[in-house]
Amino acid sequence: MFFPLAFAWGRVSVSMSAMPDSSSLLDSFFSTQRCALKICGVTTAIDARGLVDCGVAALGVNFWPLSKRYISPDDASLWLREVRGAILRVGVFVNASNDFIAELHGQGLIDVAQLHGDESPADLHDLLGRGIPCIKAMGIRDADDLGQLNDYQAASALLLDTAAPGVYGGTGATFDWSLAIEAQFRLPTMPILLAGGITPENAAAAISTVRPAAIDIASGAEISPGVKDFAKVKALQAVVSQ
Repeated sequence: MFFPLAFAWGRVSVSMSAMPDSSSLLDSFFSTQRCALKICGVTTAIDARGLVDCGVAALGVNFWPLSKRYISPDDASLWLREVRGAILRVGVFVNASNDFIAELHGQGLIDVAQLHGDESPADLHDLLGRGIPCIKAMGIRDADDLGQLNDYQAASALLLDTAAPGVYGGTGATFDWSLAIEAQFRLPTMPILLAGGITPENAAAAISTVRPAAIDIASGAEISPGVKDFAKVKALQAVVSQ
C-alpha cells in the first residue's frame, strides 16, 4: 500500500522530498561526536508526530507482545510510514525471528532493529547481512558482564541498560554509569546508547559523565506506559541540544 509523499501535521506541512534519507539519519544518530535522544515505547500517531515536531532524533516502537508498550505492526504501519525520513524509526524486538524483522524493514516500517532479547551473535550477523542496521541491547550487572560486549562488536551500536534477569525491553532502573564508561574504554569506536532510569532531572549528568552517542528513554518521558509527556520530552531535547 502506498501513501502520499507530503502530509500536514496541524500547522506544519512536511514534504518528504525535503527530508533527509535514512542513511543521513543513521549517520547522525550513531555519531559519537554528540548525544542524540531516542524516545522509546511510542504507541500513537500523535506522539510520533509530536516527537518529530520536537526535533527528537529517534523513536522506538516495541513489537514484543508481552511489553506494556506493545503495538502491532498493523496498528503502527500508517504513522510509521508517515514519519519516514523525518525521524529514525527503531523497531524493538525480543527473540523475534529474523524473517519477521526483515519483513518489517523491507516494508519500510523501520530503519533499525533493536534486539532486546537473547539474540546470538549469529542472529546479529544474519540481520546485518540482510542490510538491516542493528542495536544490541545488553543488560549489564557488573564489570564481569562487560566481557559479553566483545561478542557483539559487529552491531551498529550497543545499548547498555540495567541487568534484570528474565525482564526484557528495558527496566526503568538507573544504570551504573561507570560501567558504560568502562565499555567505551574497551570499545572506543562503538556508539554507546545509555538507558536505564534517565529523566529530565539527571539527563545532563548522564550525558556529561558518559558522553554516549544517545540516551534512550521510555518511562522517563511518559505520563503512563506508551503515552508520552511532552513537557518531559522537550526538557530532554533541550538537554541533548546544549
